[in-house]
Amino acid sequence: MKKTKVLFIDRDGTIVKEAKAPDYQLDTLEELEFYPEVFRYLGKIARKLSFELVMVTNQDGLGTEKFPENVFWPLHHHIIKSFENEGIKFSKIFIDKTFPHENANTRKPNTGMLTEYITNSKYDLKNSFVIGDRLTDVELAKNLGSRAIFIANDQELGAVEIKSKLEDLQKVIALKTTSWKQIYTYLKK
Repeated sequence: MKKTKVLFIDRDGTIVKEAKAPDYQLDTLEELEFYPEVFRYLGKIARKLSFELVMVTNQDGLGTEKFPENVFWPLHHHIIKSFENEGIKFSKIFIDKTFPHENANTRKPNTGMLTEYITNSKYDLKNSFVIGDRLTDVELAKNLGSRAIFIANDQELGAVEIKSKLEDLQKVIALKTTSWKQIYTYLKK
């Protein structure tokens, strides 16, 4: 039986542009900007390559007064519908709502949300990838036993808490890029 390879894809900074400081929260339609060429090349990945697409995102304090769900969900559904309209479907979407200081086992780079992929032998995690723009996404890849495709727009994002692990994480990065075209070309090989 052929095992399923997975692309665990971050949302903000990876398929949509990262929101600006201070909160890095995408909470208005005016802030929404899709990552350049993501529809073209993630679409090619979805149609031509044999990867299951899974979204994995941290949304700090979602559901709190700081980040109400009625602000998040309409925008999130718009993003998902935009991808579906282009033939790009995520088989599952995992959203962690905690803050970093809570150190929840479900918050990336921890793997609590992805237990089914770790425990189910149908998945080929060794040949799977985490695609993200933060070093915590690279650490998630390491924790899953996968490799990382690092979208290196702002290498300091999420780096403060893991600088001591930086050298170790470099070994996990299969591709460092800012281009979805390069991601597609790499995965096609």
